[in-house]
Amino acid sequence: MINAVLVFNNSGQPRLTKFYTQLETSVQQRLISEIFTLVSNRPISSCNFLPLPPLLANTSKSSTPTTPHNDTPSLVTYRHYATLYFIIISTSTESPLALLDLIQVFVEALDRLFENVCELDLIFNFETLHATLGELIVGGVVVETQLEKVVDGVRTQGKVAKRPVNDGKGGLSLGGFGRGDGVWTGR
Repeated sequence: MINAVLVFNNSGQPRLTKFYTQLETSVQQRLISEIFTLVSNRPISSCNFLPLPPLLANTSKSSTPTTPHNDTPSLVTYRHYATLYFIIISTSTESPLALLDLIQVFVEALDRLFENVCELDLIFNFETLHATLGELIVGGVVVETQLEKVVDGVRTQGKVAKRPVNDGKGGLSLGGFGRGDGVWTGR
């Protein structure tokens, strides 16, 4: 199960915080800053998986002995693209490689919807950002991973905003994304 999806910029400002498990607001805020600190301080050559910080691991354990603990969050999976970190907090039952693929589908869907997505698109068109995430994940469960179906689902909802001012100039592009370099390149 996916417990949370987070998107940060390089300065640590959250651009998306979606929690699928209930946590107190103060715990969420501390967790967000702690995870960003952990992820942003890692070298580029490090793997994209981390054990969950103790802050969330301690607060999410069930108090009833009959409930199995396989739904306890235990893994942070992330990917860094030019100015943004995409982070998924999940249980041990999720495949870390599948979560990396899910992040890739999420970013590619945003790139297709915004025609060369940039950070400002995510800020000013948060409805599209949430609609795209909603097409991929419902209640912490991955429901769709086919890129075309995700994009078509968001477009049929009418959540895609037009970019009237910058006409796609100066945005970040995923050119070469499929080659695995994992970097948004400018135009």
